Amino acid sequence: MNKVYPDAKAALKDVPDGATILAGGFGLCGIPENCIAALRELGPKNLTFVSNNCGVDDFGLGILLQNRQITKMISSYVGENKEFERQYLSGELEVELTPQGTLAERLRAGGAGIAAFYTPTGVGTAISDGGLPLKYGPEGKPIKTSEKKEVRQFGGRDYVLEPAITGDFAIVKAWKGDRYGNLVYRHTAMNFNPMMATAAKITIAEVEEIVEVGELPPDSIHKVGELPPDSIHTPGIYVHRIFQGPKFEKRIERRTVRKG
Repeated sequence: MNKVYPDAKAALKDVPDGATILAGGFGLCGIPENCIAALRELGPKNLTFVSNNCGVDDFGLGILLQNRQITKMISSYVGENKEFERQYLSGELEVELTPQGTLAERLRAGGAGIAAFYTPTGVGTAISDGGLPLKYGPEGKPIKTSEKKEVRQFGGRDYVLEPAITGDFAIVKAWKGDRYGNLVYRHTAMNFNPMMATAAKITIAEVEEIVEVGELPPDSIHKVGELPPDSIHTPGIYVHRIFQGPKFEKRIERRTVRKG
């Protein structure tokens, strides 16, 4: 029951080449930055990453792109990373763009054991009709495109069939956790993390603080050992490894300076 590991490298040392990894976070908020740094040091190659986005050029998943460790991304937003754009358009990186809500539901379905689901999002576009460029060739032309998906009508409205997403590993960031792997996220840092945590064979959580079992949530409303039903965001049954990060940069993705 004690799932605590000494550090990120120890928790991630068995990630092989070619693994599919689910990475929590939204922009640079709530990303597992210590896990990402450890993966760069450990050096597994040909990785497929599922994440809302791919960080920025020099932080987040962007550092794995720079190190040529990622060969495929499944994401919904990729607009803040010039190296991502360069690798995609030059044919070095395969990219499966997915609407953000659909990405979230594909992960939730994967964690719930649901093979696929129907959604109206993307009907009548390249998402459902196929032809979305997945990979470019050296001459700048697509050499691999998305396939046409099944569309069915329910209640007079068209819906497209979307497959669930699962992974070999999930790396998530939480605020606090205990040695059983129970996790609590803080505010908007929750984002994609809870869904990622349920959808992988092995889930690795980095936290800012590891507390004793029964001390979550860490507030004055509840006594130690008295846990209301909604106090744990991710139950420990989904988490296989947990470690306390030594530091968190928590970089802001983009600063806006107002004049006047």
